[in-house]
Amino acid sequence: MSILDGILGQVTQNADIANLAAKVGLSPEHVEQAVQALAKFHPMDVDTAEGAAEHTGLPVDKLQEIIGHIGGEGSLGHFADLLKGDAGGVLGQIGGLASGLLGGKQ
Repeated sequence: MSILDGILGQVTQNADIANLAAKVGLSPEHVEQAVQALAKFHPMDVDTAEGAAEHTGLPVDKLQEIIGHIGGEGSLGHFADLLKGDAGGVLGQIGGLASGLLGGKQ
């Protein structure tokens, strides 16, 4: 199970990258890129799906479909908060762990 699957599981029931891929007709790799891009663009002052579409090259309608399966903009916001790179998000925690292991933090 990937980190994204674990986070998606906290946001919506029975959602993982493979299931989303099957539902929207994309490869799991494309859906993983899409979910990451959606989380990145959600807090920005741009249309989330359009920003993610420009970033990934995926069609806006597929990205909107993924947003719907995740549970809408509210769930996407929660997902983005869980994923964000600061100390409170999963990526921040992983970065802190990696930095600690590599001697960056004492």
